[in-house]
Amino acid sequence: MDLFPEEKQHFKLPNAELIYIPNYFSKKESNTFLKNIRQETEWQHDDITIFGKTYKQPRLTALFSETNLPYSYSNITMHPNQFTETLLTIKNKIEYISDNNFNTALINLYRDGNDSNGWHSDNEKELGLHPIIASVSFGQPRTFHFKHNNLKDQRYKLILKHGSVLIMKGEMQEHWKHQIAKTKKKIDERINVTFRTLIS
Repeated sequence: MDLFPEEKQHFKLPNAELIYIPNYFSKKESNTFLKNIRQETEWQHDDITIFGKTYKQPRLTALFSETNLPYSYSNITMHPNQFTETLLTIKNKIEYISDNNFNTALINLYRDGNDSNGWHSDNEKELGLHPIIASVSFGQPRTFHFKHNNLKDQRYKLILKHGSVLIMKGEMQEHWKHQIAKTKKKIDERINVTFRTLIS
């Protein structure tokens, strides 16, 4: 099922709550943030092991935090950099709209349609139970797929636009999976900043 909201939308689904704001940042702001993050970030290209086979992760990543806490997923452990002024500006605006404080940002750079993020949940122990995660998109719109772990009819997709914000709440990381799939279309770069709160 497609979801194509043109303004702020609040979705209450089984075991999940999502808020999507397609134009939270203006085009001018979004273009500036995209350029600054691209230039200011020291990107990592880690190996990832899936079913016993090791590959280069199909995207570039970076971690920023107010703490020194590492973040681990898929047998990758990342150590944080200090927030840049650009990321702090974005974080303040996201905290305002989400009514939540975040201390960490995981950034993904999708260079083209071959870059992706497979089905997963953000359910790492460092995030605690039922975390709130705010995902900000800059650059090429990409399709965000999400599906319930047990309810087969609960499967959706949402276009994450340039300057948009998606907030995932409730039990979503416990009961749902999400992905950014590959596409054969010739597309430009997308930067995704996911704000989260790591606990010690």
